[in-house]
Amino acid sequence: MIQLKKLFSFVDAIDSKQAKKFIQEQPEGEYTLLDVRQPSEYEEEHLPGAKLIPLSQLGDSLDELDKDKPVIAYCAIGGRSRVAAQLLNGYGFKEVYNLKGGIKAWQGHKASGPEELNLDLVRGDETPAEIAALAIGMEESLKLFYETLLVQAQDKDVQQLFAKMVEVSDLHKQKFIEFYRQVNPGKDVAVLESSVDTDVMEGGYRVEEFLKKNAPYMQTLLGALDVAMMLETQALDLYVRFADKAEVLATREFLRQVAQEEKVHLTMLGNLLEEKVKAGAA
Repeated sequence: MIQLKKLFSFVDAIDSKQAKKFIQEQPEGEYTLLDVRQPSEYEEEHLPGAKLIPLSQLGDSLDELDKDKPVIAYCAIGGRSRVAAQLLNGYGFKEVYNLKGGIKAWQGHKASGPEELNLDLVRGDETPAEIAALAIGMEESLKLFYETLLVQAQDKDVQQLFAKMVEVSDLHKQKFIEFYRQVNPGKDVAVLESSVDTDVMEGGYRVEEFLKKNAPYMQTLLGALDVAMMLETQALDLYVRFADKAEVLATREFLRQVAQEEKVHLTMLGNLLEEKVKAGAA
């Protein structure tokens, strides 16, 4: 039942900096990032991990949201999301925020593509072992991608960045392998590694296509950092959408853990980018 007084009450608002801090501190799956724009706007750009429910459909889609989890609603500049936040307040959502200035004021990387992008990579009913195998393949593909760039790079700082990303990818892959062993004891991991698909890397990109399209931008440190952050942003977005589609609880929890790792990687790259920009890197 709607609470009319709350429907027209003051809505808490947070700016981009506050929202980023909130998102970084919250475990994946424990909050909702709600995009209330139209699908075409979402496809052009959206915050990674955001759930799309256009404002016009929100009243009929409340059962898709958890009233007990914090919600950050956003739109283009903050008007539609303010209305959405008031509506959620009116229906008893416990903690709702409106993003000041909307996505136009967001200071950070954004994902792109429709909500169903690359969801064909999963059925939705995967076991934890199956989804771990997919993640292992995608991480190995990303590692190979960075190894290729490392060989091609001419700039010393760029080489160091790619070497670091190879190391990070390998550590991430080892975590997935350990999880696979836990949920599939007795299976030969070496056989698994030799059979996983390494053509698609994190974010859902095809390695050869991505290299061909983005190689020119990765000859400088800042360009390489920007592309790496874009990859991690798309990976975060994809893993959250995988988790939303997952029907098996253990699979969903694993995917949210992976998404959480992507948030950590994105923060690391963002800090490094800020450091290099302040230092006047080329």
